[in-house]
Amino acid sequence: MPSFYIKRIYDEPSKDDGLRVLVDRLWPRGMKKERAALDRWEKSLAPSPELRKWWSHDPERMDEFATAYQAELDASGAAEVFVEGLAPDAKVTLLFAAKDLTINHAAILKDYLTQLAAHK
Repeated sequence: MPSFYIKRIYDEPSKDDGLRVLVDRLWPRGMKKERAALDRWEKSLAPSPELRKWWSHDPERMDEFATAYQAELDASGAAEVFVEGLAPDAKVTLLFAAKDLTINHAAILKDYLTQLAAHK
């Protein structure tokens, strides 16, 4: 089963990251493409612009945001396509630009993808 991790894109890339995938819709401010060392940019796994703006990284809205974001992922099918395209033993680091390591969409996405991969 693939394993998923999260990391800020501003943190130094590591050979231990495995497949480095940016999961933001917008390119991170001040980040040069060479330094990002991306393998893929999966905009389709990010929350919609409307949902992201509504949430505004408000910790009090985290649960409601998580429910809405998971519903978007269910409806789009992008997460299933992403997981199906991974090697069974893939190590995937989901990269995000938010400052908070726990209040961010990548943490929700990591759990979502882990559950999805477990049921494949």
